[in-house]
Amino acid sequence: MLDRFVHPPLRPEQFQEPRWARFLFASTTAAWLWLLVRLYVASVFLPAGLAKITSGTWLFGTGAQIDGVISGAIESPDTPGWYVWFLQNVVKASEGVFATLVALGETAVGLGLLVGLLTGIAAFGGVFLNANFVLAGSLGPNPALIVLGLLLTLAWRNAGWIGLDRWFIPWVHRTLVTRRDGARSPSVVPTRAERS
Repeated sequence: MLDRFVHPPLRPEQFQEPRWARFLFASTTAAWLWLLVRLYVASVFLPAGLAKITSGTWLFGTGAQIDGVISGAIESPDTPGWYVWFLQNVVKASEGVFATLVALGETAVGLGLLVGLLTGIAAFGGVFLNANFVLAGSLGPNPALIVLGLLLTLAWRNAGWIGLDRWFIPWVHRTLVTRRDGARSPSVVPTRAERS
């Protein structure tokens, strides 16, 4: 009995995904659904980022644009203590750098999702940005964007299939995961066809 707890019968890489999860997060058919989600999230991030970049005040400036939000978050009793410390000691000291990072980050997330390149990473970047906005007290559409971004992150394999990831992910897989001589890396679990 104790041996079952120490040595479980299946390892994590041997678990089979349920059909619905395989459809949503790995099938090319569901890529059309993720394209709609991607384009929606990109339509929020890209214009916001481009407006900040072209305004002439966000990039490499004083950071006055984010000062009000930071001060409001620091004074709010609803802001978690650890985030107040981060805002006071890190962000407040270099507001110009963080304003630049917000503008460039929003633009990068929007572009990545628009063209479907590094979709999972772009979506996670959007989740990170939105989580910071929520922690600073700005709700708006941010909670919904967090949920959509998390779903896109989970669907990294097929969310960018109708986009540049269709070619980029297989290239990365061939280059980094499989060996140059064609042999599989030990970390790759063989498919059913390869096992039979």
